[in-house]
Amino acid sequence: MMHANDRCTAIGPFVPAADDDLIICRCEEVTKGEIRRAVHDGMYTLTEVRRYLRCGMGLCQGQTCGKLVKGIIARELGVKPSQLEAATGRAPMRPTEMKILGSENGGEA
Repeated sequence: MMHANDRCTAIGPFVPAADDDLIICRCEEVTKGEIRRAVHDGMYTLTEVRRYLRCGMGLCQGQTCGKLVKGIIARELGVKPSQLEAATGRAPMRPTEMKILGSENGGEA
């Protein structure tokens, strides 16, 4: 049995599937095929796939697609989803106006 982080084990060539154009992450418009291709390109963890494709980094922060992405990665690696380490959680970031950062009053004029 292959361990999820064993990068020496070949998982075989990428073979396109009929449903590869299915959108998995709606926030970032990432398809199933893009996730599968990333795994075959050597990204074996949720964190690596997230950083590469940005799936799970949109407005929902992975609440909608997280389990789907994990399942796709696990299926491509031939492991159970529970064998994959969880993605690193991050606080949601929001754009900040420069006037707020440059003001001692917190943006009030």
